Amino acid sequence: MEKTLVLIKPDAFGRNHAGAILKIYEDAGFKILAAKVMMMTESVAAKHYVEHIGRSYYPALVEFMTSAPIMAVVLTGDDVIKKVRELNGATNPTEAAEGTIRKLYAQDKTKNAVHASDSSASAAREIPIFFSECEIF
Repeated sequence: MEKTLVLIKPDAFGRNHAGAILKIYEDAGFKILAAKVMMMTESVAAKHYVEHIGRSYYPALVEFMTSAPIMAVVLTGDDVIKKVRELNGATNPTEAAEGTIRKLYAQDKTKNAVHASDSSASAAREIPIFFSECEIF
């Protein structure tokens, strides 16, 4: 069964939207295998956002992601990577389809509520950054 990583970002978690977001994923048929609330550190951000290091927006991204708690979640289900990204909607909430998580809960392109792995390779790389094997059920 395919797995993906979802991060409920500081903006959505801080505005108490984690439960509603998780409900959207569960209502779509996905199962939660792991979940935890944590503070992302700069070193975790560097591992997670390694492909963005050196880009002009990277410092602001790290500042935002380390500013307040996040919720990290591992979901599983058929075609979960593609379907979760569809449920999340476009990165820019003004371009996101009605009813998507970002349309409902994102504030702007940076404070866009959620992150989800974009491929099985990304999921395989990202999940161990946030969870050890014994934390995934």
